[in-house]
Amino acid sequence: VIGVVASLPQVGENDVQFLFEIETSSVDMAQFPKKITLTWYGDNGLNHAEKSNPPIAPQVHAGERWQFDVRLKRPHGNANPFAFDYEAWLLERNIRALGYVKTSDGNHKITDLVSSPSYWIERTRENLRSHILTTLPNKAYAGVLVALVIGDQQSIDQAQWTVFTRTGVNHLMSISGLHITMISGLAFALAYWLWRRSYRLTLLLPAHKAAALVGFLVALSYALLSGYAVPSQRTVYMLGIVALALWIGRTKSTNSILTYALFLVTLLDPYAVLAPGFWLSFGAVAVIMWVVERRIASAHWLMTWISIQWAITLGLIPILVAMFQQVSLVSPLANAFAIPLISLIVVPLTLVGSILPVDWLLQAAHEVMTWCGIALTWMSNLPAGVWTQHAPPTWAIAIAIGGVLWILLPRGFPRRWLGVVFMLPLFLILPIAPSQGEVYLTILDVGQGLAVVAQTRQHSLVFDAGPRFTADSDAGNKIVVPFLRALGISQLDTLVVSHSDSDHSGGAQSILQAIPVTMMLSSLPQQHPLMHQASNSARCYAGQTWHWDGVDFEFLHPNSDAYFAENVKDNAMSCVLKITTPSGSVLLPADIEKESEAQLLMSNAAALKSDIMVAPHHGSGTSSSI
Repeated sequence: VIGVVASLPQVGENDVQFLFEIETSSVDMAQFPKKITLTWYGDNGLNHAEKSNPPIAPQVHAGERWQFDVRLKRPHGNANPFAFDYEAWLLERNIRALGYVKTSDGNHKITDLVSSPSYWIERTRENLRSHILTTLPNKAYAGVLVALVIGDQQSIDQAQWTVFTRTGVNHLMSISGLHITMISGLAFALAYWLWRRSYRLTLLLPAHKAAALVGFLVALSYALLSGYAVPSQRTVYMLGIVALALWIGRTKSTNSILTYALFLVTLLDPYAVLAPGFWLSFGAVAVIMWVVERRIASAHWLMTWISIQWAITLGLIPILVAMFQQVSLVSPLANAFAIPLISLIVVPLTLVGSILPVDWLLQAAHEVMTWCGIALTWMSNLPAGVWTQHAPPTWAIAIAIGGVLWILLPRGFPRRWLGVVFMLPLFLILPIAPSQGEVYLTILDVGQGLAVVAQTRQHSLVFDAGPRFTADSDAGNKIVVPFLRALGISQLDTLVVSHSDSDHSGGAQSILQAIPVTMMLSSLPQQHPLMHQASNSARCYAGQTWHWDGVDFEFLHPNSDAYFAENVKDNAMSCVLKITTPSGSVLLPADIEKESEAQLLMSNAAALKSDIMVAPHHGSGTSSSI
């Protein structure tokens, strides 16, 4: 294929990932879409034994035209409730295929920079990112400053994202509508002041019209640099409508402005409704208008600020609980100091320091961000800083939204306390738990790996934790923990890690960090890091049994003497668990192979009979003699 690198390249340890827009190919273009995501690995297809040095990520830049030999596949995401939907994320961005660059002599660059406004913008974003990271090498919050200038959130460390999410300020750590409005307002005020200084310019065009045009163009430029996400689109359209109203001399109500912006976003990008930012962005603005518009008296600016913060915190609770099952309780306090610091100090310093060759401005912005980060980290570590709960039913979310609007009615409206009653089902209607003698078994889709959740009436167990995807991402924090939180499981009675293979143990650390675990059972060696992280751990062995709420649990493998044998493969040490209820039984054999199956048939064949069995070793050819 021949095409153009159409996005910021995301460089990993030994690979680079980028959006690629195909122009021509050696096959029929109807067979695959124009916009794809490619990964180019730096190992050149060599085995690790053949490498004299660690692999280096290939060098590509936004706007370059390349010829690649590629292997493509249809996008596939893990299909799990309450977890990140990768396919929907790709669909919303109009990405219809994924692939990687194959090792080939035909891979070569054709053009350094393709003449197109969109590619110029992407190259500018890349240059700004490089400038910030070069000016602030190895600085903790350099990635945050990158996100504030060009919207590249992948530059932010995962640990920092956790702090920002727990304190409810994550909306500030990218180019949000607040930042665009502020920069646009500053541009409007400056243009208005300068334009009025010249009577000739004022006669040609009234100052307020010229300032409105400048403010809109600055907002549009800033939004384009950010990648033009949904919050940026919403803000640009709203400011554009305000500017148009000033030009034609017809005022519009804020409700009309929001409605027009909503219409334009969904008209130009219908898939935007799949993004959580769509609902959070428009929801926050709608709540602000609900509490500010049509009030008889004008309150003091400080009281207005406090009421807006209170309204946003309360108003977004139903959406946050529905989407993420958690709400930051320290968000009002965190936003109270983070918004002025970041919006009025960090963002302007970073923007000016990125555009002009004045490095000390970037260093000053980073220093302010560092002190802000220290305060946010302290608030994030507060024991009661975040409210987490189960996923509520849809009808409870709808009623809670009505309750929020009822609470936020103007002062003096009778019985506003009824809004609290309407919100109660959001918190009190719990998921249906199994009855005595029942077990709810969920086999989560973790790709190449295994993660099973077993829930009895009053107990819960996780069997294996799925794979690790990247240094900051694994099945534990992306799939298992959100699922447990949605079920209302705040503590695990048992975590079983069947063996040390990373596709079964990769997510265990995240589970141990996120949820209290009473007991971890595994066949891991004593020196394994998970053995030191678990507060209470033991080995699994054949004959080990326990009883929960009318449900029996029994390990059938490995034998206890296998731990003292030499040269035993990890798969052969897999914990094999059988769950038996009055209505049926389930067999979880992990990654045992033919030899282990033969041992089980010889030693305990009767116990293997089950109604449901998860295929050993993911159905591998080595896993069964059948």
